[in-house]
Amino acid sequence: MLTGHGYTLDGVRDRLGDTAAAALAREELIPALRATRDGDPLAALIRLWWLGTAVPEGALPASDGLWRELAGAGLVAAGEGGALRATVHLQPWETGGYVVSDRKVRPGDPPLRPDHVVGAGGASANLAQLVSRRPAGRALDLGTGCGVQVLHLANGRAGQVVATDVNPRALAMARLSWRLSGITTGVEAREGSMFDPVEDERFDLVVSNPPFVIAPADGLTYRAARADADAFCRDLVRRAPRHLAPGGRCHLLANWLHVKGEDWRDRVGGWLAETGCDGWAVQRDAQDPAEYVELWLRDSAEQGGPGYRARYDAWLDRLAAMDVTGIGFGWITLHASGTLDPVVRVEELTQRVELPVGGYVDDVLGSIAAAHRIGDDELLAARLTVADGVVEERIGPPGAEDPARILLRQTRGLCRVAPVGTAEAALAGVCDGDLPLGPLLGAIAELTGTETPAGVPEAVRSLVAEGFLRVP
Repeated sequence: MLTGHGYTLDGVRDRLGDTAAAALAREELIPALRATRDGDPLAALIRLWWLGTAVPEGALPASDGLWRELAGAGLVAAGEGGALRATVHLQPWETGGYVVSDRKVRPGDPPLRPDHVVGAGGASANLAQLVSRRPAGRALDLGTGCGVQVLHLANGRAGQVVATDVNPRALAMARLSWRLSGITTGVEAREGSMFDPVEDERFDLVVSNPPFVIAPADGLTYRAARADADAFCRDLVRRAPRHLAPGGRCHLLANWLHVKGEDWRDRVGGWLAETGCDGWAVQRDAQDPAEYVELWLRDSAEQGGPGYRARYDAWLDRLAAMDVTGIGFGWITLHASGTLDPVVRVEELTQRVELPVGGYVDDVLGSIAAAHRIGDDELLAARLTVADGVVEERIGPPGAEDPARILLRQTRGLCRVAPVGTAEAALAGVCDGDLPLGPLLGAIAELTGTETPAGVPEAVRSLVAEGFLRVP
């Protein structure tokens, strides 16, 4: 019935338009209310669940029966004067299903209840875009919240999904999300913290959008764990390998501290190095302490409230006591490759990347592993090729004989940029799979008047690790 009235992601976007959507991102409802003032069924559904405002009971035809069905499911309740109000937030999702959560909080709303269930948003979408598209027999959604990741995993990508959460209200709403989305089999919900509900079980795929916010204790289970600082994310990474089947993958979102006198890469890399898995961590954004605190106080609609200044000050005090200079946000991926020589790569990628990352994340992991583990003799005998979408840029003063800089740029995938020397640029120009790497390096050395390298230059391994050059 919901789809029949056009209450889909595309239907809502088309109805609201860009102006109203942008205003909603600024917590301004008036443009969206104007776009839905006609009173037709789609307008009523958007106002009820997307905007959280009351609608007349007669907004849908009496023969439709939708209100009775929704009231029976506990999604709407009668208000004053025969109006109906949503008891939850019900949003269409990109999979074609629906996600049930608590209503979005806006400035002036009452404080959040401790067991508040947050809806699907940018972080949920980021995780869904990151997860490998390889089919998985058993999958674990750790900290399922409103159940949105299951909508992606149950769509033919996993044979069985176990979804866990410490919050029983979250599990109740997740079950409702799955039912409204037509997912009635193959999913099991379990209550408990971390990996406790799946002790001694292994999975082909583990995904998690955990409570990673580094905050003083506020009782909000959806965003901040009880562990100190970023210890929850650290422990999540450390414990994940015990629950990965051979060849299994774990994808999760995380926050980590930038501490004075410490490189954040060493901090996060240390987490991964202890797992025995191949690991890849990417920082997508970093904020200074004040930006970070403001973000999460806005998230809980505390900005401008009576306790805002005291809460802000106490939060900054806690970060300052730990010598925090910033907080990073990003992805972590583990691969139980079974090797005795695992490789860890930690990097910062703030540029636009091709989505979904999950469509090529296995190639990324494969390139990192190949550059680390293939010996010089094998790599020199390999017939390398340049990856699709790699272009060369030469930068220098107009008319100059030689460029000041040469860049290789990926127009696909992670869209990395690599500064290279003349030899590496020449190599990229001739790697077409016809000749082994060794003879190519020898020919380039002869043309440039340099000595043929004894092994594989580190710059060439870097181009393999970063996916500019492919090993067959």
